[in-house]
Amino acid sequence: MEKTLIEKCQKGELEAFGPLYDQYLQPIYQFIYFKTHHRETAEDLTSQVFMKAIKAVVSFDPQKASFKTWLYQIARNTVIDHYRSFKGTQVLEDAWGVSDKADVERDVDFQMKMEAVEVYLEKLKPEHREIILLRIWGGHPFAEIAEITGKTEAACKMSFKRVIEKLRDDLTPLLILLLTIQSL
Repeated sequence: MEKTLIEKCQKGELEAFGPLYDQYLQPIYQFIYFKTHHRETAEDLTSQVFMKAIKAVVSFDPQKASFKTWLYQIARNTVIDHYRSFKGTQVLEDAWGVSDKADVERDVDFQMKMEAVEVYLEKLKPEHREIILLRIWGGHPFAEIAEITGKTEAACKMSFKRVIEKLRDDLTPLLILLLTIQSL
């Protein structure tokens, strides 16, 4: 079905993009939100991702990557471009720490626990943090993570394994459980 919808889009039948948008809107938004920690920014960047995707769908090649991977690559690059536009105020690698939590409506207890997880994740190298977010919160297989990040599958697996081992040493079981929550 996805293949048929993409083929229709590539032939100019852009209304076929609607079901693809519906399918990927929430996962792409969550991916961007976890990288920006700001609802409005995540919403704006998510819109940009889908605008870029609909304009570039004619050049999508299923031989190079799955549609899902291609879309996540656009999302990843859109976030990078967003932070590059603020190069005077924020180093790209430190973008995890940019946060306006005033608009995030969460239960107070859950918020405190998530902040503890965020503090830990801030300490990770940006590439390790991205692998953790894609794998745990995004639910992506390592092959897709490798395609999205441009690393080898083995390197992604090794990074993930090392971070999880360190987590076991550093964090309480409750925080590990929070990290494994698939959706907020």
